[in-house]
Amino acid sequence: MSETVTRIVAALALCRRSALRPALGAGTAGLLLASCAVGPNFAPPAAPDVDRYTPEKLASPSTNAAGPSVPKQRFVSGEDVSLRWWTAFRSKPLDELIKMSVEHNPSLQSAEAAIRVAQYNALAQRGLFFPQIGANYTPSQQQISGASSSGPGGQSPSVFSLHTTQLNVSFVPDIWGQNVRAVESLDAISEQQMFQLEAAYLTLTANVVTAAIQEASLRGQIAAIQRVVKIERGILEIVKNQFNAGSAAQVDVLAQEAALAQSEQLLPPLEKQLAVQRDLLTSLAGQFSADEILQKFTLDRLALPANLPVSLPSKMIRQRPDVRAAEALLHSANAQIGVAIAARLPNLTITGNAGTAAFSLAELFTPGTSFYVIAASATQPLFDGLTLYHKQKAAEAAVDQADALYRQAVVTAMQNVADALRSLQADARALQAAVKAELAAKASLDIIQKQLALGQVNQVVVLNAQQVYLTAAVVRVQAQATRLSDSAALFMALGGGWPTNCASSDWRKCALEDVPAATPQQVSENGPPAR
Repeated sequence: MSETVTRIVAALALCRRSALRPALGAGTAGLLLASCAVGPNFAPPAAPDVDRYTPEKLASPSTNAAGPSVPKQRFVSGEDVSLRWWTAFRSKPLDELIKMSVEHNPSLQSAEAAIRVAQYNALAQRGLFFPQIGANYTPSQQQISGASSSGPGGQSPSVFSLHTTQLNVSFVPDIWGQNVRAVESLDAISEQQMFQLEAAYLTLTANVVTAAIQEASLRGQIAAIQRVVKIERGILEIVKNQFNAGSAAQVDVLAQEAALAQSEQLLPPLEKQLAVQRDLLTSLAGQFSADEILQKFTLDRLALPANLPVSLPSKMIRQRPDVRAAEALLHSANAQIGVAIAARLPNLTITGNAGTAAFSLAELFTPGTSFYVIAASATQPLFDGLTLYHKQKAAEAAVDQADALYRQAVVTAMQNVADALRSLQADARALQAAVKAELAAKASLDIIQKQLALGQVNQVVVLNAQQVYLTAAVVRVQAQATRLSDSAALFMALGGGWPTNCASSDWRKCALEDVPAATPQQVSENGPPAR
């Protein structure tokens, strides 16, 4: 008994240090005036004590002043990310496709449904703050023992009917705030599902942008190879004419035909990748593969974002949906400690039954047939094989686990941003080098092509020049696409720009404001973006 009293006193002391969650509404708050919530109150983790993503001071991507000119980019430190960040690529087809994807992609619809599931579960748990009321009607036919001395009306019939109606009321006062903590935990799960929706939205839009850039890259590579093939066919005609004139050997003709065939051999795999990429974009838009989207993407119709926002780490942590989701799970786990503690404390249940009973249905509401029962029950676990104690310890360990997962999410978020910044810094120099190599290779091939027509170079030199130009042209296209993709990766790493005042019920309006509507059959016609 002394152990029980000690536990009650300790729990009451803890209650005085606890604060009730104020988000239950005025009607519910009245039922909780005498209750408290045991267990630790949740405090959001502090933002990381860092003000940058890289060891050195952030520098915008730079290029060699003596090299060819390439589009410049600038990091804007402390700038917020726009929710509709993809508009920085200034592509009307991209805007249309993202609009279509957000409207029709099933993954977002699934995430929306998950939010409703969590919200309804939280509302269902709130119902336990109120008395539970039920009614029943029980007709029965009974046979009494022959040993009974009397029956209904002073008679001793062996069989009679009994009709009973009653109203049942039960109420469990939330003395230790067990239900308060349970509701708090479910509310945190609702928040976590909202952040999951944000993550699904960010992932979808980033996937659409990345897939569009990849399609543009494939089209650029195919166009580059087709240009080289056209040049090689011209060279082949020159070599054939020289062979017919007796100034070239047959082996030179065969070597050029082989080089042409090797270049043409590169086209089918790229065309297959392009077809697969079209299927991917159609799928992201929520359409069947037979209903292929009409938007098409090329590199010259995707503008490179000139100003790239770089949010401060403290802002980025509050913006990343995966980090916020991890924080919500930590909140939910923290509330479960209070649930486990309350389960070990004394509990009170109040019940009441009121009704009528009669031998016939017509007599149910006549005087003298009513009855009522009011009872209270206090329970205290005494010995359960340490089951409840270990459940509390498990809840505490779950908090440690959720805290570690949250810290890992923060570390990963910082790494993602740093990786994107490093990549963009290198991309500018890589593109400049690729453009320089392509220009030099094309100039060299033009000269060698003229010398070949005059019979001043051999076929080995020609073949080498063709291969160098082919490689340089493809690498330049890939470098250009990589720069676009890494720009999209930075926007995604920073968490997009989801507004904090955007409710789950109207998130589509927030996400797609100012973005033109589109349908699967809408044709995309627009000129090149402004640069």
